[in-house]
Amino acid sequence: MLRMGDVDFEKSWLTKFSERLKDIAGEDILNEIMRGSGGLSDDSNRQDVINWSEQAMDKLDSLVDEKKRIEIMTSCACQYPKSELKKIRKAYAETEDIALAHQMLQERFVLSLRLTLKLEDKLIKDIVSRRWGLAGVRKRKTIIATKIPKSGYLLEYMKETDSEKKRALYCHCPRVRDILRSSDTRLSLTYCYCGAGFYKSIWEEILQKPVTVEVLESVIKGDDVCKISIHLA
Repeated sequence: MLRMGDVDFEKSWLTKFSERLKDIAGEDILNEIMRGSGGLSDDSNRQDVINWSEQAMDKLDSLVDEKKRIEIMTSCACQYPKSELKKIRKAYAETEDIALAHQMLQERFVLSLRLTLKLEDKLIKDIVSRRWGLAGVRKRKTIIATKIPKSGYLLEYMKETDSEKKRALYCHCPRVRDILRSSDTRLSLTYCYCGAGFYKSIWEEILQKPVTVEVLESVIKGDDVCKISIHLA
């Protein structure tokens, strides 16, 4: 099972996905895309979950325009706790200084590596030097964020030398990790906008205005990392 605590990831994600499909694309498209998803959970056969995911993304690509696809998928993302962004949001509201907000977000990220993940200083320096993590790299009003590997697999990832195995350890999504272990399965890049929504929600909370995101690189399409562009203006 892939259950995280008491939360069934599959059921929780499917609920968000279906709600956003209905709101943005309508009930007919909702019914078509969600067909076959009934009963899927963390206890389901993983190949059944993989097969449904592939078909659902293909249907989404064919039935819904790009702007709405991105809106749907970014709305399904895991959310960074808003309570941990309060100080950054307040500092930005007072100064309108994106550089300051970015610096504070990076400091919070490094602190979480030390206190939450309890990583050694050497590994923290390595992660920071790779420009991985929450804050990303700021280029004026654009942020280029490179995801850090899934925390539960981070140490294994850092030791692994095979590029395909590293990609299968990298993603935070259990569906994608399973798909990357299945050589005969592919998944539309559209799915990665779920992960991009994580960064979108962070910067929208800090700035209190909409931002746009673009998936630049993804392990789904064979890249070594997942890289997201967040346009703040």
